[in-house]
Amino acid sequence: MGSFIFTANKLDANQHLRSRKVHQLIEFFKKCSGEAVDIGRAAFLTSLNLLSNTIFSKDMTDPYQNSEDGKKFSELVWNILVEVGKPDLRDYFPVLKWIGPQGINRRLTDYVEKLLKLFDGLINERFELKRRGNSGKNGATDMLDELLKMLQTNEIDRTQIQHLFLDLFVAGTDTTSSTVEWAMAEILRNPETILVKAKAELNQVIGKGKIIEEADISRLPYLQCIVKETLRLHPPAPFLVARQVQEEVQLCGHTIPKNSQVLINAWSIGRDPLIWKNSWSFQPERFMDCRVDVSGYNYELIPFGAGRRKCQGLPLAMRMVPVMLGSLINCFDWILEGGIAAEEVDMEEKFGITLAKLHPLRAAPSNF
Repeated sequence: MGSFIFTANKLDANQHLRSRKVHQLIEFFKKCSGEAVDIGRAAFLTSLNLLSNTIFSKDMTDPYQNSEDGKKFSELVWNILVEVGKPDLRDYFPVLKWIGPQGINRRLTDYVEKLLKLFDGLINERFELKRRGNSGKNGATDMLDELLKMLQTNEIDRTQIQHLFLDLFVAGTDTTSSTVEWAMAEILRNPETILVKAKAELNQVIGKGKIIEEADISRLPYLQCIVKETLRLHPPAPFLVARQVQEEVQLCGHTIPKNSQVLINAWSIGRDPLIWKNSWSFQPERFMDCRVDVSGYNYELIPFGAGRRKCQGLPLAMRMVPVMLGSLINCFDWILEGGIAAEEVDMEEKFGITLAKLHPLRAAPSNF
């Protein structure tokens, strides 16, 4: 289902909606000129709307105003990510399975139910618009339209649609924004090298101060290298989604029992010195003229997983991240909060279901 929804043609059809969100993000930073901003948080709220415009052709939150509906939605998604990322004692002590002393499952269930109810309301809203003969989208189609067609032909049911939306928002927001934040942190740590090269490429190909469009990505190889190197060193999900072994397997001299839960450490693979030279150093140049890609065919770089069950949102992510990142680099100069030196940027990690910065990156955009 995901591979059908995220085809190039489907994504191209509503590219203009995502472009509008990036333009709004840049306008927000222009208004904050000289004022330090939490880059990760701004990217998170924009990622929510980039995704919601792809799915629903509408904003789900207003990053620039304190609207109650928008705040409620973003907080629900954020709270789910927080709870899922917490260590759960029940994973270590099965006897506690039905007790839940930390209350994680109770809170998580509450957040999920509220989000599913919200999605159900959006489905009803679209059905009502169609009944009136008014889609509200000037004839354009979005992901919800495609899924409702499948619903009417019984290829999918309503519950599956709701849970698909849940998976997309939980998996596709914090992962995207954290990648943008890590990339910006690495770039601002290297202003005389990486930042200079990135700005030079953008200036030559796009023009100084212009916002990046998705069609520009293929003409920006160094920007693509920065994204790949960020995903290598800071994979959004350090442990890929857990898998279960259906049959006993012999692997490299080890016996993997049936029904074992298997976790793939993408973080460790990306820093393996046997695979990567200077593996702990951020060097985008390593991907220039290199065939290694993030699509899952090269197992030394698998931030989205590999095989039939790799992340279905990969095509969308590889559009969203370069466009947001390239636009932030090309449209502003950046001054770290407190005037700290580049080498003092804190890069400590906070492990959870996603790999977040322990201390958010705060920097002030400066208009040209």
